[in-house]
Amino acid sequence: MGAQLKVVVVGAGLSGLVAATELADAGVDVTVLDKGRSVGGRLATRRLADARLDHGAQFFTVRSPAFRRRVDDWVDRGLVAVWNHGFDADDGHPRYVGTAGMNSLAKDLAASAERAGATIMTSTLAFGLRPSPGDSPQHRWEVVIDDGSTLPTDAVIFTCPLAQTFALLADVGVWKSGDEATDAAHDAIVARLGIDLDQTLFRTQYDRTIALLATVDGPTAIPEPGGVQDGDDVFSFIGDNQAKGISSSPAVTFHANAEWSEAHWDDDADTTLAALEAAARPWLGDAQIIERQLKTWRFATPRTVWPDPCWTTADGTVVVAGDAFAGPRVEGAHNSGLAAAHSLLA
Repeated sequence: MGAQLKVVVVGAGLSGLVAATELADAGVDVTVLDKGRSVGGRLATRRLADARLDHGAQFFTVRSPAFRRRVDDWVDRGLVAVWNHGFDADDGHPRYVGTAGMNSLAKDLAASAERAGATIMTSTLAFGLRPSPGDSPQHRWEVVIDDGSTLPTDAVIFTCPLAQTFALLADVGVWKSGDEATDAAHDAIVARLGIDLDQTLFRTQYDRTIALLATVDGPTAIPEPGGVQDGDDVFSFIGDNQAKGISSSPAVTFHANAEWSEAHWDDDADTTLAALEAAARPWLGDAQIIERQLKTWRFATPRTVWPDPCWTTADGTVVVAGDAFAGPRVEGAHNSGLAAAHSLLA
């Protein structure tokens, strides 16, 4: 495919930004859409007063040559640094973090994509996909925006959580799990678009995560190196952002585990905050909370992972990618975005 190829990428998380950068570098006309106010997805960082806290992905490791090349570039430019080599013992795999927070890596990718000619549109909700009208359309598809406007395109890469992708393709507003809803969504996509998505993709379930972000007035009781995985019955991860090297003042991220998050998902915010603060108390030592925020991730972690790095229609014009492919981690999301771009460039 030549330089006139037009591609729309839905989702400006890591997968979408990697795909957009790769395509733009190859001369493709790329537009990235994201409903959020800024890029990053799970590469999310929040400022509270003078503190900086990662509240999505906390760190990443490197196992593949493709991701190693990306990380080496980030290291050379001072964008990432090693936090530790294991939370309980040295396992030989460095845990990397963004030196200015994980979201800074998404911003770097977005800047690179834009320099190569990509257009990135945040606060823009992709509402649906439909075939281009007419007997001989110039482009294969139209992506419908929630304001009713459309973007003509030759191919589309979806990198948002799978349930959101299916709802968009099926034009059903919100996709709900369950056999009947799954079959209905599948049939709607086949009827409307001629796309026969694998049923296994439809049935992918995600764990939820509720996060407590807290700034504190002094050192905490979190042990070296400042991170704890599965530390108790409530928290799947606890991260001291100052020990991590991204915050100038003490600030802690608490991720509730999947079971706790599911059980408390429908609680009101004040009740949830009170419960999380009580659970966090043993990890804070003598430190007192100054400021707190609650964050929720509806589609935090896919429970099953598709073995291939992406899924592509037979004609190669619709690609589904993201962290449900090739591993639900930062590296998997990166490599899935790379594979999605290469599937269109082949």
